[in-house]
This record gives sequence, C-alpha cells and structure tokens, in this order.
Amino acid sequence: MAEQKRDFYEVLGLSKGASDDEIKKAYRKLAKKYHPDVNPGDKEAEERFKEINEAYSILSDAEKKSRYDQFGFAGVDPSYGGGGGMGFDMGDIDLGDIFGSFFGGGFGGFGGGGRRNGPQKGDSLRVNLALTFEEAAFGCTKEIELNRTETCEECKGSGCAAGTTAETCPDCRGAGQVRIQRGAGGFAFSTTTTCSKCRGTGKIIHTPCKKCGGTGNTRKKQRVSVTIPAGIDEGQAVSLRGQGNAGTNGGPAGDLLVRVQIKPHPQFRREGVTVLYEQPISFYQAAMGAELEIPTIDGNVKYNLPAGTQTDTTFRLRGKGIPELRGRGRGDQYVTVKVQVPTSLNAEQKAALNAFGEAMGEKVPESGLKGFFEKKKKKK
Repeated sequence: MAEQKRDFYEVLGLSKGASDDEIKKAYRKLAKKYHPDVNPGDKEAEERFKEINEAYSILSDAEKKSRYDQFGFAGVDPSYGGGGGMGFDMGDIDLGDIFGSFFGGGFGGFGGGGRRNGPQKGDSLRVNLALTFEEAAFGCTKEIELNRTETCEECKGSGCAAGTTAETCPDCRGAGQVRIQRGAGGFAFSTTTTCSKCRGTGKIIHTPCKKCGGTGNTRKKQRVSVTIPAGIDEGQAVSLRGQGNAGTNGGPAGDLLVRVQIKPHPQFRREGVTVLYEQPISFYQAAMGAELEIPTIDGNVKYNLPAGTQTDTTFRLRGKGIPELRGRGRGDQYVTVKVQVPTSLNAEQKAALNAFGEAMGEKVPESGLKGFFEKKKKKK
C-alpha cells in the first residue's frame, strides 16, 4: 500500500531539496551496503535495497522529482489517484554505472549496464587456502586447482557451430530486453523485462556449437600459481585478476579471491605482527638467573634471564615477530616465563628444599632437616 511507504528523501537519508550529487552519493552508499550480493539470503536487506532503488528512480529524474516534491506520492504513483502518472521505470537507471564503480561489474550481472546482451564480466571465484604459521609469516608460492568456465576454443565464445552465425533477435532487436506499456486508472507507465524469445541474449542460435552446446563457454580444471605475500593474516585474501570464470559476449573474465586460513602452531600465537610465546623455567632458574634458548620463527636465540624473575614476567625480543604486510620492518616477539613447580622430589631433593625453606625463615618439619644434616655428616 502506498500509505505504508516511507518518504523517498527519508529512505536515502536526505533532506527535501537535496542536490543531484547528494542524491547520487547517498544512493551509491546505501546500495552498496544493502546489495543482495553483499547480504546473501538476507530478506530484510533485499527489501531495503528495493526501497532504495525506488526512491532513487524518482529523485534522480528531474521531472519525477518535481512532481514528487509538489504532490508527494500522488504525483508519481497512480494508486494514489493523483495526477502526473506513475513514472517508475527501472529501465531508466543505469545500474552498470552505479555498481561498476565499486563492484567492478562482477555482481549480479550489473556490469553490462542496461543491456543484458552487452559484454559482461565473468563471475569471481572464491577459494580457501590453508597455510602454516611460517608460510603466512614469510610468504610463499602455492598452486591451486580450479574448476572454472573458459571461453570455448571451438567457437571462440560465439556459441555457434563452425560456418554459422547467430540471428539478431527480432523481438528485442538485439537488446535482450523489451519494454512493456501498461495503463491503469487513466495513467500510463512502462516496465522493462527480459526478452522471452532470446532469454536476454539478444540473439538466436540456430546451429549451436557441439563442444559448448551454444553457451560459448566450457568448464575446465586448471592449476593456478598464487604468490602469498609475507605477513598475510587469517581471513585476508589475495586477488588474482582475470583468473575467475570467463565473461560473456566478449566481457573480461572474473577474478580469483584466495582467502587465507592459518594452521595453529604448537608453540606460537599471533596477534597481528606480534608473536606470543610461553617459556617454561625451573624454580632454580627463576631464583638464580640463567641463559635461556628461546625459540623464534627465525630459530633459537639466547636470552639472559635475570635472577629473581617472577612467573608471568614478559620480555620482548625486538624484530622477531611477523613481517609487516607490504610494509617495512617486523613486529616483536613477547615471551612470558612460567615457573614450573616440581611435582615429584626424591629424599635428597626434599631435604635440600627443607634446608632452603628454613634459611628463608619458613617453618620446616624437624624430620626434614634431620635427614638433610645426617646426609652431610656421612659425606664428611
């Protein structure tokens, strides 16, 4: 119902009297946010996208905008019974111009503009690639096997058998779309729909290519080499232009997006370009200090642990972290020491520990001290 519609300016987040540039800018931003390809399966986003398109179709047209500003919905929607007639015609909106700027023409078939039989970019492919901790840190080259569509070698993408050509569709005259005029309540309006005779291709193939069945494309398995830059992180992707599915009607191939997944490391954790590591140390090392061998992604390094180090103390190894992605320098490695308390002691170790406890002012059982001093006498 028309009464349930929101004000078109409100839909685009604008005030009445907004300029053409403001209208177009607001539409671009909202259409990108709520586009169905960005929100797959989201019905609410899909309805919002339709609402945004309807608002833009009115406010981007000077004549329709003028009627709307003067008469409101009655000036552009015949269901309100007002004058001026319904002017809503999605065929007047060049979606290729709008979406090509930020989607690269690869979403929903908008890349070809208003003509469905024009050159259209092929679909982009998305694959996941598992890397080890070190491969992600230092970069590597991997090969990926793809199953993608490519231009048919037999017909060179025309879809026609050798020696034959396609006929221009007589109904749409090669446009792939037909305009239908309708009238209601004394008002006339038009809509654009896909041509049913050629199914939007703009041509009719009488003798299809045997290899591709008239589609102009064939599916093949291919191996593609992917260079992974040093410092790439979980969830980031590498884009390979032209390595996706073949385009149609002479359009370029889509892209290949390789999304990285990093396998867990048995010793290290990663936070951006920082490497985190926990180093176990003994009570003796913590109390007296020690020279430690610390593992890093570059190999072991020596570190002098000061005497009296407490458990959970963290120190930094500069430049031993992850290389910055497409930048200079590297992150650091942070090492947290964990004092390991002995869980099983022999008699001599217990006696020595009891003597240490007494020296530190601890209350120690006499039996424990007796065993320690008897041991000393025997050695003498």
